[in-house]
Amino acid sequence: MSSVQPMSSVQPMSSVVWIDGRLHDEPEARISPFDHGLLTGDGVFETLCVYRGVPFAVRRHLQRLVRSCMGLRLACPDPGVLRPAMDEVVAANGLVEGRLRITVTGGVSPLGSDRGTSGPSIIVAGAPLGTWPPAADVAVVPWPRNEQGALSGLKTISYGENVVALAYARERGAGEAVFANTRGELCEGTGSNVFVAVDGRLVTPPLSSGCLAGVTRALVLETVGAGEEDLPVAALARSSEAFLTSTTRQVQPIRSVDGKSLPAPVPGPLTAAAIEAFAELAATDLDP
Repeated sequence: MSSVQPMSSVQPMSSVVWIDGRLHDEPEARISPFDHGLLTGDGVFETLCVYRGVPFAVRRHLQRLVRSCMGLRLACPDPGVLRPAMDEVVAANGLVEGRLRITVTGGVSPLGSDRGTSGPSIIVAGAPLGTWPPAADVAVVPWPRNEQGALSGLKTISYGENVVALAYARERGAGEAVFANTRGELCEGTGSNVFVAVDGRLVTPPLSSGCLAGVTRALVLETVGAGEEDLPVAALARSSEAFLTSTTRQVQPIRSVDGKSLPAPVPGPLTAAAIEAFAELAATDLDP
């Protein structure tokens, strides 16, 4: 297996962020040390790509933000507030090709699990878009996703499991970690969905597996005619080809699983078709 190739991350020396209705230079930007997101991981987020100076798939991302807020019993900001905030951050940072992150937390709260009464904290930040390697080596981790958990399927900032899983993968020369669920079925990566080739067709785990309802996942399902199916986690290593999807990865071929190369060329024919279809979509429709 090749050495780990994480996403390149070229961050600006100074950026402008939007917090609770105002733009701030990053060195002066502040949230309270009593913010519930910091204290307990009580919050949700969305990451969007910026193409040609325009945030991509805004409607879908904001719809998912609402679902995550509802699942966490968190008041969700009005899209009429978030859309202009994103535009302000894009303009202030001169983003042409980049990424945005919307974070909504439980706001200033007591030192405990209970939320305070101040309402949510809302942050919109931007950065240049890093570059992923052309293919990913993945490692299956020994800890399952709990598809029955309270946070299952929600895009929350409670990323402790993902941090540990990704470190496990890095220690084994892989760039992404993949989870099974408690039933031993293929679920998802730390920040990605997984597609595999099964008998000449593309399949991805259904949302009932506990995976996140990825925006790129949904667009690939719609554009290439892939299907949803429960699969044993071992099906990933047995597949002829497979790939990851996420907002910043788009469609990234999987080269190896637990140190064993997949048999198809990289990218395989089904993966190459998905890459082409997604690229065409992003080039022609910025809010599909």
